[in-house]
Amino acid sequence: MKHLGTILGTAIAGMFVMSVWGAFAGEYGIGGGWFAGFAIIGTMWFLNHFIGLVNNDGAFVDMAVGIGMAGTMRGVFEQGIEAGIASMPTLGVVLIGGVVGGFTAYKLECYLAEKEKAEA
Repeated sequence: MKHLGTILGTAIAGMFVMSVWGAFAGEYGIGGGWFAGFAIIGTMWFLNHFIGLVNNDGAFVDMAVGIGMAGTMRGVFEQGIEAGIASMPTLGVVLIGGVVGGFTAYKLECYLAEKEKAEA
């Protein structure tokens, strides 16, 4: 059941972001984009993390995965499989960025642990 909650929570966040955020930004400019970001992400974070719809045990996977998947699949459903194939270079760069960010976070944690150990 916890996995179903994670799938539903991130999918709902993705659907709201992909359908509402652009409309707000298009109609009201940057202020509308900020409002949509606050309203959508704030509400979905509350439901997913505070209420506990999303399971965060083990590896931390946040709403961005569901939002990214919803955006990718929306393009595939609207424009065909070519849109999914065209998004592969971007996906590759995002994955490389995730690996570099994870490695950097690991090295920072090691550094801070050594620094704390030396101070003690």
